[in-house]
Amino acid sequence: MAKNSIQLQAGLSLSQFIDTYGTEEQCEAVLIKSRWPDGYRCPKCNCAHPYVYWKNKVKTYQCSDCRKQVSLTEGTIFHSTKLPLVKWFQAMFFMTQNKNNISTLELKRHMGVGYSAAWRVKHKLMQVMYEREATTKLSGRVEVDDAYFGGELPGGKVGRGSENKIPFIAAIQTNASNNPVYAVFHQVKNFSLDEVSSWAKRSLVPDTVVVSDGLKCFAAVADAGCFHQREVVGKNRKSTDMECFSWINTILGNLKTSVSGTYHAFGFEKYGYRYLGECQYRFNRRFDLKSIFTRLVHAATHTGCRPEWFLRQALF
Repeated sequence: MAKNSIQLQAGLSLSQFIDTYGTEEQCEAVLIKSRWPDGYRCPKCNCAHPYVYWKNKVKTYQCSDCRKQVSLTEGTIFHSTKLPLVKWFQAMFFMTQNKNNISTLELKRHMGVGYSAAWRVKHKLMQVMYEREATTKLSGRVEVDDAYFGGELPGGKVGRGSENKIPFIAAIQTNASNNPVYAVFHQVKNFSLDEVSSWAKRSLVPDTVVVSDGLKCFAAVADAGCFHQREVVGKNRKSTDMECFSWINTILGNLKTSVSGTYHAFGFEKYGYRYLGECQYRFNRRFDLKSIFTRLVHAATHTGCRPEWFLRQALF
């Protein structure tokens, strides 16, 4: 079997991370460069000449013209954080360089912080990933399938319609060589024509060829100007034996194994979209493991403030 060059990437090693981002000063320098790549600019008057001083141990910039004060972390995902930046950078390292996901409990132990602090850091960074992936659109040939988070509920329904399973759509774009390129994992309320139509308009480029099983709701991709290739699965035709579903089956299996092996309990219905966003972010940037970390730092700097009350809201 040929070696998989993507899986065998060197990535960002722990020693490289410590050498480059191991001190607070190094992390601050990276954040400054990410936030103001061409040098500081006042958000109010665009002046490029600030006074720099420390206000309650927080690095603060004051405009020399209008006197507007801005801290280094203000207006970023790190807004009002009590944790050193080096702790945040550690979290970003573990969330991007681990082969599988990392749980809040494991992150707490690696960072050396309390569980509540680790939960906030993880969910803020997952929110960054989710928002960064919100505009991803697939094109060309796309394999799509209905999938679920959650397990069986004793005494309840099984399969589709189970009260303890949260539905989501999984879609994989393949190239001319039939290799997976990009993925979209999107939580939905149900598998109805309206939900699939809304998803297709958000996640697919017109003229995309969508390959699905016999579930009738996927015909709604036509509302987004896409072509629907329906492959009926039955007793004499299993999806696992069908070449047209090879990648969606493989990637869904990997996704579910990764999630079940890492997270033993979390709010499927309330936070499922955020965990899916994390998986999608990592998958779509797997071609260059070293750059995932720096790209997440940049995204975190430009996402904006996401306080805990925001994180606790249910999207669905």
